[in-house]
Amino acid sequence: MKNKKVMTQEELQKWTREQYMKATKYLAEKGLVTESVADTESRYLVPTMAVWKINLLDKTKVWVITGDLPTDHLALAENEPARDVLRHFSFKWQVQADGLLASDNQEQVNYGKFLIGRAEGLYELYSKDELWV
Repeated sequence: MKNKKVMTQEELQKWTREQYMKATKYLAEKGLVTESVADTESRYLVPTMAVWKINLLDKTKVWVITGDLPTDHLALAENEPARDVLRHFSFKWQVQADGLLASDNQEQVNYGKFLIGRAEGLYELYSKDELWV
């Protein structure tokens, strides 16, 4: 069993800033311009994942997931809680993985397997009531 290093408050803040920057850079690469983040609705499980509710300049809202998993985004109903957003990402990745696993390209098959693992991990986080109190 590995010893888990306890992060200092400064390290936690640094990780959170890095993940936010990763999210906004990802959106910018998709042509989506960030206006602000909904801090009270976003959630972080340091150092595994962060799920950000981000308000875009065009007044739409998206959820972005970052961390030890693929960075991705979803546009969902405004009232979706972060917990449900994890479930949406999990399902989205399962569907994407199904397509990749059918490929003749081994690299795509491997990525499909990776996505399945991350999707299952997200669903486990979604299922843990104690994380969402």
